[in-house]
Amino acid sequence: MVRGKTEMKRIENATSRQVTFSKRRNGLLKKAFELSVLCDAEVALVIFSPRSKLYEFSSSSIAKTIERYQRRIKEIGINHKGDANSQQARDETQGLTKKIEQLEISKRKLLGEGIDKCSIEELQQLENQLERSLTRIRAKKYQLLREQIEKLKEEERKLVKENKELKEKWLGMGATVASSQSTLSSSEVNIDDNDNMEVETGLFIGPPETRQSKKTPPQY
Repeated sequence: MVRGKTEMKRIENATSRQVTFSKRRNGLLKKAFELSVLCDAEVALVIFSPRSKLYEFSSSSIAKTIERYQRRIKEIGINHKGDANSQQARDETQGLTKKIEQLEISKRKLLGEGIDKCSIEELQQLENQLERSLTRIRAKKYQLLREQIEKLKEEERKLVKENKELKEKWLGMGATVASSQSTLSSSEVNIDDNDNMEVETGLFIGPPETRQSKKTPPQY
C-alpha cells in the first residue's frame, strides 16, 4: 500500500492530532540521537506539546548547548555588523574618491589646463564660474579694505584725542610755572626796597668830645 503525501496543515481532529504528535515526536528524538552518534555532532532538541509538556534530548547538556548557541549567535551578529560597516566605509571611500577626482579635473580646467576637448557649453560654464568667483573675490577684498580704513581712522581719532589732552596738560603746566616766577620776582622787589630804606632815630653816634662841645656852657 502506497502512502499518500500528507497535506501540511493543522489537523483538526484532536485525537488524530495527538497520535500524530506522539509518532513524529518519537521519530524526531530518534533522528536526533542517531545524528549525534553517527556524526559526532552536538545535538540539543527541545519540544513542547500542545499541553505545554516538555520533551528534550541532548547529546551532552541542554544548558551548555544553549549557552554555546547564544555565544555563536552573538559572534555572528558582531561579524555581520562589522561586515556591514566595512561595506559602508568602502562605499563612502569610493564616493569620496570620485568627488576628489572631479574636483581635480575642475581645478585643472579653471587653471586653463585640459580644456582642449571641452565643448562651447563647457567653456561657457567655466567662464561664468570664473566671473562669479572674481566677483566674490573683489567683494571680499573691498570689505577688507573698508575694515582696514575704518581701523586706521579709529586709531587716528585716538591719537588726535591723546595729542589734545597732552597739549592741554602742557599749557596748564606752563601757566603754573609762569605764576610761580611772577611770585618770586615780587618778593625780590620787596627785599630790595627794604634794603634802601633809611631809619631815623634820636640816637647820635659819634666821639664823646663832639658831644660835650655841643653842650651849652653853664651860666654863673
